[in-house]
Amino acid sequence: MLARNYTRRMPASFRIRPATQADGAFLADMVVEAVNWRAGRARPRHQVLADPEHSRFISGWMRPSDAGFVAMDPQGSPIGAAWYRLLPRTDPPLGHVGTGVPELIIGVRPIWRSHGVGRALLQQLTAHAGQAGFARVCLNVERDNFAAVFYRSEGFAVTQAGVGRDTMIKRLR
Repeated sequence: MLARNYTRRMPASFRIRPATQADGAFLADMVVEAVNWRAGRARPRHQVLADPEHSRFISGWMRPSDAGFVAMDPQGSPIGAAWYRLLPRTDPPLGHVGTGVPELIIGVRPIWRSHGVGRALLQQLTAHAGQAGFARVCLNVERDNFAAVFYRSEGFAVTQAGVGRDTMIKRLR
């Protein structure tokens, strides 16, 4: 009988802080990470940030209605972020679910994925949104993105099915 040597993956150590206006460049990095979730099909940074579908999440950061959180590694470097924006009726989000429903986005550096960073960020952000008085938050996810299962596990449900992507909402109260 062969003995197996199992290495247990220990949880990573990180902390979460509120996002600030100075985090705009890092949030742009996280938009690029969110878009380029699929290995081997990365879009260049300049192309992602020039696309209005994605630039709307960082253009003019930080508006009074914007809120977010940044995860930091033990050395104090940012490793992930989750934030929401209330987008104007003149520039509605891709899966617009209603006025007064913020759309969120989340990005985590690849090396930190599967360490609980995204879940901690999402839980902190949705709790904050509920405390800020929002009844719902929404997001868009490509249908074959593994994160869709993660979002469902956090209470999000598909409300609109688009071409290759879904709009999901979470009721906060």
